[in-house]
Amino acid sequence: MKDDFIFGLRPVIEAIEAGKTIDKVFVQNALQGPIYAELKAILAKNKIRPNYVPVEKLNRFTRKNHQGVVAFISDVPFHKVEDIVPQLFEQGKTPFLLILDRLTDVRNFGAICRTAECVGVDAIIIPEKGAAPINSDAIKTSAGAIYNIKICKENNLAHAVDFLQQSGISVYAASEKAQKLIYDVNLTEPCAIVMGNEETGISKEVLHHSDEKIKLPIEGKTQSLNVSVACGAILYEAVRQKMTAVSNP
Repeated sequence: MKDDFIFGLRPVIEAIEAGKTIDKVFVQNALQGPIYAELKAILAKNKIRPNYVPVEKLNRFTRKNHQGVVAFISDVPFHKVEDIVPQLFEQGKTPFLLILDRLTDVRNFGAICRTAECVGVDAIIIPEKGAAPINSDAIKTSAGAIYNIKICKENNLAHAVDFLQQSGISVYAASEKAQKLIYDVNLTEPCAIVMGNEETGISKEVLHHSDEKIKLPIEGKTQSLNVSVACGAILYEAVRQKMTAVSNP
């Protein structure tokens, strides 16, 4: 982890000005002073939303003099979904996207990125806040696949869902409470799959904005799957449908 973050007001300012990709910034509650005012202006200019936290959380990252600021740096560039989608249509592709709603486990995130890249997902959409950090652990778990797939970081996932729908992309939310199985929807058309948080699932807002809820069949006594396993099963159903459509035009 030590190679993934920097701390201190001036080092964070310099990292942003140098064009480093900032994954997350944690700022001590009620931090003040002229240098912090400079940092705050730079964060706003670069559309980086800080997470305001108690000093105890910053102390868990480092015991050194962090001056109330810790920033996590990512080697992976971030994109915006409104830029990616038009490019996909211009290239003649059928958009195939994945939305991860507040997925927090780094290894689950890395494993999902690996599967998503293998099946040809065009981009993964994550929220600015509440998502797993894209650090060395995530990259290692993905076997480097994170470098080969576009990651879109969005301020509001519900708004991103609206944009996808307005662009002609159907959004399917994976929920164990759904009535419809994954085999009963058409995943060969432009679509996005939403996977939720490991504990609480998909947020109510994103669930409400989605076109349809879908689920995997569960036959055993255990009523849920690990999110990365469930995601892999759904993504490969999309692959199966696409291969079937090609062989049976």
